[in-house]
Amino acid sequence: MRPEVRTPLPGPKAKAMLERGERVLSPSYVRPYPFVPARGEGVFLEDVDGNVFLDFMAGIAVNTTGYAHPKVLEAVRAQAERFAHVCFSDFTHDPTLTLAERLSEKLGGRYRVFFGNSGTEGIEAAIKLVRHHTGRPYLLAFTGAFHGRSLGALSLTASQSKYRKGFAPLLPGVVHLPFPNPFRPPLGARPEEVGEAVLAHLEHLFRTVLPPEEVAALFLEPIQGEGGYVVPPPGFIPKLKALLERHGILLVADEVQTGAGRTGRFFALEHEGVEADIYVLAKGLASGYPLSAVLFREELGSWRPGAHGTTFGGQAVSAAAALATLDLLEGGLMENAARVGAFLLGELKALQARFPFLGDVRGRGLMIGLDFGSPKEERPDLRDKAVELAFHKGLLLLPAGPSALRIAPPLVLKEEEAAMGLEILEAVFRAL
Repeated sequence: MRPEVRTPLPGPKAKAMLERGERVLSPSYVRPYPFVPARGEGVFLEDVDGNVFLDFMAGIAVNTTGYAHPKVLEAVRAQAERFAHVCFSDFTHDPTLTLAERLSEKLGGRYRVFFGNSGTEGIEAAIKLVRHHTGRPYLLAFTGAFHGRSLGALSLTASQSKYRKGFAPLLPGVVHLPFPNPFRPPLGARPEEVGEAVLAHLEHLFRTVLPPEEVAALFLEPIQGEGGYVVPPPGFIPKLKALLERHGILLVADEVQTGAGRTGRFFALEHEGVEADIYVLAKGLASGYPLSAVLFREELGSWRPGAHGTTFGGQAVSAAAALATLDLLEGGLMENAARVGAFLLGELKALQARFPFLGDVRGRGLMIGLDFGSPKEERPDLRDKAVELAFHKGLLLLPAGPSALRIAPPLVLKEEEAAMGLEILEAVFRAL
């Protein structure tokens, strides 16, 4: 299969459906381009007009195993025939219990698991847990971070001010730090010293305005997602963890987008040689079925029965999809993400040398960001044009951050399919 655009975009059926949506759907929905999917297979999506697209966005890094993977379909169908829902918050059942055991085993069996439906729900649970356990009021997060859009998670989110506009007052006690972006360093730092500058800034806050003994936790994306697919400098996260430990501050790893094998390892934090106190997984965990999981060290589980709960979290069909996804990840998809991701990253860096408006190419595994512009100039206009041109050539992409383009295909992507995407991207860059 190859990308094939047969009609003007949007095609007549897509246009009609988009017009229907304008009459009944919330205006808060975002439509980056007029794509209306009808069916998918592997890493390809067909729209309602029969146009075929190569998917480099995976429903925002969700469709880990691509579309219609037979093993996921088999697991979902078998569980749906048994039962779909018996409220896991009240009644223990399989396959959700087995999923909890397997996730805990990823961290040596020393973690307990709380299930929800989405990333923002997982973050809300983590906020409640760290405050309940520590009795401390303050939370730390980074500028550029995206942790969700429910009110508590939104209080941590700081990737774009438009997400927060009109919703104040948000959760009190949240303090933001600049993220150590080596491409566009904050605090007047040089790229090679940006990590140390951010750590020094945090210690300055502790000395002046933020009592560290009153900080419950710091929330961290090991690679910033919606903020631009930004990879922190080597050594920053281990030093940050050591600083937090000196003050008894918990580390919450938001692995909603980075987790479930996307970077070539199950947790992106594994690349750093660091273990978090709490992990939040969602997005790719169940290959498109709604599920989140909060993994927390056993000694943090001090909240009482009923302190937190959810009707649908840990729903059995989603858990079955997650177990099938784990089987596939452990059966070679993580290695595939690392291998094909390294191929893509190398080829994109070669393109960067030919197209100077590509200021930075960065990432791990199949989580790659292309930043348009320079350290001193963001070029969202070029980025947005690239996304539009790629769509019309049959490649689905999404923006991220002020001027980055994110590449986050399903982890089943083959090298020859990656080459198809590179061919389209090169044509797009030539057009720019």
